[in-house]
Order: sequence, then C-alpha cells, then structure tokens
Amino acid sequence: MKKLLIVLAFFVVLLLALGGWYVSANNTLVEMKGQAVKQWANVESSYQRRNDLIGNLVKTVQGAADFEKSTLTGVINARAKATSINIDPSNMTPEQIAQFSKVQSGLTGALSKLLVSVERYPDLKSNKNFLELQTQIEGTENRINVERNRFNDIAGDYNIHIKKIPTNIIAAIANFEPMALFSADEGSEKAPDASFDFK
Repeated sequence: MKKLLIVLAFFVVLLLALGGWYVSANNTLVEMKGQAVKQWANVESSYQRRNDLIGNLVKTVQGAADFEKSTLTGVINARAKATSINIDPSNMTPEQIAQFSKVQSGLTGALSKLLVSVERYPDLKSNKNFLELQTQIEGTENRINVERNRFNDIAGDYNIHIKKIPTNIIAAIANFEPMALFSADEGSEKAPDASFDFK
C-alpha cells in the first residue's frame, strides 16, 4: 500500500510539474506573439501616418494649377491601393506580407515620382506647407523602416522560440504558427544603375 502511495504521489508531482511547465511555456508564447502583434500595429500606424501626410501633400500640390495631373493621379491611386490592404496580425502569411509590401512599394514609387516632379515647379518648391510635409514624409519613411525592423526582430524571436525543443511541443499542441516577416522587395538586392551623363 505504501509503495502504491509513493508511486501515486510521484505521478501527481510529475503531472503538476508538467502542467506548470505547459502553462509557463504557453504564457511565454502568448506574450511573445502578443508583442509581435502589438509591433505590427506600430508598423500599420506608421504607414497610416504616411497616408495621412500624403493626402495633405496632394492637396498642397493640387494648388499648383499647372502641375502634372498624371503624377498626382498616380499618387492618389497608389494611396487608395495601399489603404485597401488589411492584414490580421495574428494570422498573417508570407503572401499577405508580400502583397502588403508590394502596394506600399507602389505608393513609395509614386510618391518619389511626385517629389522628383516638384523640382520643375519653383513656386511649389518654395511653398512652406509643401516643404514641411516633405520633411515629415521623409521622417515617416525612416520611422516605417524602424518599425518594420522592430517587428522582424520581435516576430523573429517568437518564430525561433516556437521551434526550440521542448517548446515546439506546446507550440504544436496550442497551434502557435510562425509569423511572416518583412523581406526586401524583389530585385532590391541589385544596386540601381546610376547615370551621370547629362548631355
């Protein structure tokens, strides 16, 4: 009888230890994923700030009556596309990140074209509102890069953690999936051709 009680006590202690380990590991995964989801919200917030600034920039540029309408239309359309993509951070896939990144890159390209076109409009270049918006957009672009890098760091740590033994067992049981990360746009690994022939 005494041996049976010892064996039973051993199994109870073992079950309590395993249960405690499961709860602790699960809570760590929940916290890590929650931090990544929160950081994704920071990424989206930075993109939203850029979209808000672009709206004001477009209104300022529209005031220059002879400004190229096709360039403005390109920015307006790219902005509409960029704001139409929503991603659920708790269930994002690499394909969704790639699609999100693609439309954001389209907006970045349209915005760059707009800012280059401004060089031909001295009145617009000297407009105080335009210059302030341009500076704010440049700062926001830097902030977007910082927030994306932070997201990749946090989500990357989470992805590593769910693959480690023995946490991977709990991750599989509790259905913790890896999170997609930002990666460079296709072709960005190649240096752009720079031509200084002004003839």
